[in-house]
Amino acid sequence: MSQIQNNIWAAPRLSMRWWPVFLRNWLVWKKLAIPSLVGNIAEPLMWLVAFGYGLGALVGQIELGGEKVPYILFLASGSICMSAMNAATFEALYSAFSRMHVQKTWDGIMNAPVRLDDVVLAEMLWAAFKSLFTVTAILGVMMALGISHSWKLLVAWPVLLGVGITFSCMALIFNALAKGYDFFTYYFTLFLTPMMFLSGIFFPREQLPGFVRVIADWLPLSVAVDLVRPLFLDRWPEHPLRNVLVLAGFAVVSFWIALALTRKRFRS
Repeated sequence: MSQIQNNIWAAPRLSMRWWPVFLRNWLVWKKLAIPSLVGNIAEPLMWLVAFGYGLGALVGQIELGGEKVPYILFLASGSICMSAMNAATFEALYSAFSRMHVQKTWDGIMNAPVRLDDVVLAEMLWAAFKSLFTVTAILGVMMALGISHSWKLLVAWPVLLGVGITFSCMALIFNALAKGYDFFTYYFTLFLTPMMFLSGIFFPREQLPGFVRVIADWLPLSVAVDLVRPLFLDRWPEHPLRNVLVLAGFAVVSFWIALALTRKRFRS
């Protein structure tokens, strides 16, 4: 394809032509918005109810920063980040792969004056934006349950959008490498699931062995939890700039790799 650059690792060539692709995904999704949202919201809420109220009754309170907090508050502040991660990941894997490989939608779009770089950018932003719909609904339920009423949760929205952007960029790497849907099992089993248990969602990371803790502290999901959890507790994060830069670094590097691998796939 003439639209694919000769050097797959060249800097992204982006323009506002990503917007029609994004809008196309939005118009298609609107037809199935309700069942899609129910599917994305039901599972994290079941986790919250089962572990927050069930296990929380046994655990009671957890000491966090010298303060005792209810376990359900501890869990909710971490699981909202996990929900953003999962929603963005599923969209950037299964839905994007369907449009790219199965339905050949990307090929049709690039018959218009739209570069592959813009298509990949649109898919990334769409996955992140869709994850924001999911976490907004979950946050609404959490507030209705009285888990937290801190006004600082308003700051959580842009943070959770950043979480969605980061994990959609990472998922697009595996989308570019996949030959079929089964390939995504490796990503979930070898990367997302271990990170979910190491990032302080279900228990404090201080419980981990020393060398595991060092690794866990720099995982993108851990960084997201460190930014969002204090907001639930009506505090400000301790190291916001460092955590935002780490999250942004994962996003930028992952997007560049995903774009390079996607260019290579379309070239072959």
